[in-house]
Amino acid sequence: MKFGFIAHPTSGALKRHVKMLDLLERNIREQDRGYSRDLWQWRNLVPCADFGRIVGASGDVCEGIVHYMPLTADEMLSQPRAIAARVIDGVHSLQKQGAQLVGLGGFTAIVGNRGLVTLERTGVPVTTGNSLTAYAAWRNVLEAMERLEVDPVETEVAIIGYPGSIALVIARLLGRAGCRLCLVHRGGAERARQGLEYLEEGLRERVRMTQDLEECYSSVRFFVAASSSGGLIDPYRLAPGSVVVDAALPRDVMHYHQDRDDILIIDGGLVSASADIRFGDENMGLAPKKFINGCLAETLVLSLEGRAEAFSIGRELAEEHVLEIGGLAERQGFLTTPMASWGKRLDDRAFEALRRYHHEFHQLRGEQGGTLLRNQVLNQFAAHINPILHEFYAFNSIERVFQHGRGCWLTDLDGSRYLDFVAGYGCLNTGHNHPAVNTALQRYLKDECPTFVQYVSVPLQASLLAQRLTEIAPGRLGRVFFSNSGTEAVEAALKLAMACRPGCRVVYCENGYHGKTLGALSVTGRDKHRQPFEPLLSRCSAIPFGDVQALERALQEGNVGAFIVEPIQGEGGVLFPPAGYLRQVRELCSAHDCVLIIDEIQTGLGRTGKLFACEWEEVEPDILVLAKSLSGGAVPIAATLARVDLWDRAYGSIGTFALHTSTFGGGNLAAASALATLDVIQAEHLPDNAARVGTRLQSALSEVAAEYPFIREVRGQGLMIAIEFHNSFVGSVEACVREFAGRLPGNMAATYRMMSDRARQLIQEASLELEKSLEEMFVMRCVTKLSREHGILTFVTANNNRVLRIQPPLVLSDLEAQRFVDAFAEVCRDMSTVIE
Repeated sequence: MKFGFIAHPTSGALKRHVKMLDLLERNIREQDRGYSRDLWQWRNLVPCADFGRIVGASGDVCEGIVHYMPLTADEMLSQPRAIAARVIDGVHSLQKQGAQLVGLGGFTAIVGNRGLVTLERTGVPVTTGNSLTAYAAWRNVLEAMERLEVDPVETEVAIIGYPGSIALVIARLLGRAGCRLCLVHRGGAERARQGLEYLEEGLRERVRMTQDLEECYSSVRFFVAASSSGGLIDPYRLAPGSVVVDAALPRDVMHYHQDRDDILIIDGGLVSASADIRFGDENMGLAPKKFINGCLAETLVLSLEGRAEAFSIGRELAEEHVLEIGGLAERQGFLTTPMASWGKRLDDRAFEALRRYHHEFHQLRGEQGGTLLRNQVLNQFAAHINPILHEFYAFNSIERVFQHGRGCWLTDLDGSRYLDFVAGYGCLNTGHNHPAVNTALQRYLKDECPTFVQYVSVPLQASLLAQRLTEIAPGRLGRVFFSNSGTEAVEAALKLAMACRPGCRVVYCENGYHGKTLGALSVTGRDKHRQPFEPLLSRCSAIPFGDVQALERALQEGNVGAFIVEPIQGEGGVLFPPAGYLRQVRELCSAHDCVLIIDEIQTGLGRTGKLFACEWEEVEPDILVLAKSLSGGAVPIAATLARVDLWDRAYGSIGTFALHTSTFGGGNLAAASALATLDVIQAEHLPDNAARVGTRLQSALSEVAAEYPFIREVRGQGLMIAIEFHNSFVGSVEACVREFAGRLPGNMAATYRMMSDRARQLIQEASLELEKSLEEMFVMRCVTKLSREHGILTFVTANNNRVLRIQPPLVLSDLEAQRFVDAFAEVCRDMSTVIE
């Protein structure tokens, strides 16, 4: 059986979409068949889609075509008789193309007296689709209540648009479910009395009638909107926790900025096709399966059922018809879930945000159950911390909330265990919750030691930590400034160097990473981090990493007071300079009286197999920057170590000693944690373990990588390892376009050439960016597979999303390292379907 459907745009933007389809479709036909006058004539309907063959979940088959009447609702209502005639002509044209049943969308049904006039004048079975629309909206309301754990019997629902056909039947169905009803109607007391008569007597005692929607805002939390007016509900007037199922076209909810996270607007009356349904000859599984308007879906379902009948027409919809079409839709694989809001899929977190407005608020306690707590935390993170980062987690299927950590392992709220190969991006050299570090912190707190006594007293633990650091650090670093993070430590280093050499320039390395405060960002060598905040510090200039000659040229220009460098560029992709580079840098800086700042935030404290990475070339910095794992990840702390003469030159007088201070820097609690961490690193010989296990791990990973061309390199030192992918998609977008364009009617290549130069340039730029994103997407899917299938946490580096960072805690065992190798090998096999 074949159906036709007459749709219409519901907004000005969608009307322009129809206009674009019209232009492109005619242009393609002209290119394919040549110019003809008939091709460029006025047309009543604009072709939109030809589904060819549709197979339902039951195995039933139909086909169908969808055409647009290119008029908005307002344009139709301004000339209803003329539009009604056009609808009749449209039905006839679809009939000539083989349609045995014609669906009428939205206002194409209304202008024909809800299909009655259209049916009478054409003799072709037509349906408005209102029955399935009503069924879906009714199910949306009940599902929303279920997901919010609200009892329908104790709930009042406001229904806007009563006693319109959809609003009336939804009222009856919700009444059957036990809901109390607030029916919003037009007209006076007589209209209200008449409206009650549409309901059976048993429901009337649970109904109140009102003309004033304002009465509902403060007292009702559930709304169904099904008027034909549009723009009736002010979302800013809705009480927190309100849910609106908006089945009206145009929408009954006024346009707003969607800036309220305490209400939920559900796109009512939509259904989605399950995976069991096929739309024509699908390519890559792409088909318009999600969030199909009920009016179109009803036409499609009736066609699959072989029922060429006027199913939903006239003013009143029978409840039996509504329930029947709902059952048929489910049989054919059309479901009312998932639901959407403004076209975006809804999940549990959308409802979780509203739960507290319907129940006494629950504090986040583990006894509530892992899933509930997890959803609460994810929702609160999205609402109050970083919604885009939350979306990134969801997109990559890496949404997790951990509740326990020990050594190299983390456990989430669902009880799943993960081997941690990220370790806080290098913060957890001693592992999660090392017993010795925890014991030191517990003892400190039990003894009620004072934490913040800086500048009114000498801090005990901070002073002991400063002495300890100067004893173990390379060179003659006799002064220590404590802060809270790596970027603060870099700020302190830069300010110290600038205070020593007023007006001097600072040289840094391209692709380096030193933090995201404005000063540290000024010496971070990646444009994507810098550009939104420019101009930054003007006296900072970049040179290539690992290029001794470039540094020498910069120093010979004069006025360079400091050079900041990482021994290994961690966030840059775990990149190594040539052998001997750091030693040559030291010699050049000494010769030109340039302060050498070595950033060991990631490489320090045993990560590379020595306590400090600069020790591999026996280099002594003038300023050393430490952070991340200094406290074992337990308490934020960072340290900037400097030569005594530099410190005294900058801050060595009564007028300068307090030029750079920090409220929280140098707190005793953090220092106590750091002292315990240093004890663990030295007592357990963690640098040696990093060197031994890291060498074996890197060798094993290299063997795996040798089998797969999409892995460019495995590199590293100690337990600072990178796996760089190179799975090129260069030219893939153009090849895809050429492949499809060459098989389509018309001349797409000529159309492209006739575009403006600027349009073609933007398309080319977009293609290149898309190809880069595809390569990064490939790497992220490896991250996801390691996590979801093998319980291993990894991530990419900040400056290069094609580099997988391997930075586990330094307490990693050989067995745990082999577990990662085995998992990585399996992921590579799975992802090697198409290789170069």
